[in-house]
Parts: sequence; C-alpha cells; structure tokens
Amino acid sequence: QVQLVESGGGSVQAGGSLRLSCVAVGYAIDNYCMGWFRQAPGKEREGVATIDSVGSSSYTDSVKGRFTISQDTAKNTLYLQMNSLKPEDTAMYYCAFVYRARCDPRRRWEKWWYDIWGQGTQVTVSS
Repeated sequence: QVQLVESGGGSVQAGGSLRLSCVAVGYAIDNYCMGWFRQAPGKEREGVATIDSVGSSSYTDSVKGRFTISQDTAKNTLYLQMNSLKPEDTAMYYCAFVYRARCDPRRRWEKWWYDIWGQGTQVTVSS
C-alpha cells in the first residue's frame, strides 16, 4: 500500500525557517515525480515545488530563492526546506506523487495530475 506521511510543520515568526518531511511507504521516491502543494484557508491548493526521478526541480515564482525541495533516497523521504518565511506562506502543506518518472511541465502544478497525497502538515507564519 502506497502512503505518504508529512511532518515538520509548526509556528514560526516571519523570517524563520522550517523543514518539512514526507516519508514514502510502498514505493521508491527516486523513481517518480513528487511535489509539495499548499492550501491556505479559502484558497485553492497550489503547487509549490516538484522534483522528478533525475533530480530536476521546479518552483512556483513566490517561493523561488527561499524554498528548496530535495530527497534522501536512503530514507525514502522528500523534504521541503523553507527559509525566509513570510505570513503569506501560512497554509496546510501536502506532499504528493504521481506514477510518472518526469514532472510534465504542462501538468506539474495541476493537483488532479497526482495519484497519491499525504494528510498534510500545518505551517503558520506570524508577522
């Protein structure tokens, strides 16, 4: 059974950092495209960062230069390092994966494209 379990969320002040983790169970993360999404109250779920089977990463414009997506294949874990956090980064963060080796640039930010989702971890940034 394929599962994703996120952790690492919390409350920080603006300018602070957090590292989110997503442990994958039932498959090897370096074989597939994976992504981090977030959803703020009253807003649509939006893509934040993706990484594919060859380590190629992409970021939405609002987090470029502040967030870094990475993976540890030995631990089968996906990470999202978030630095210089802003109040507008406050949201529930989800990891997701799709049974594709590459993150299709036409679909990577579409939540419907992903097959499996984690339960989410809350990030709150205060000003």
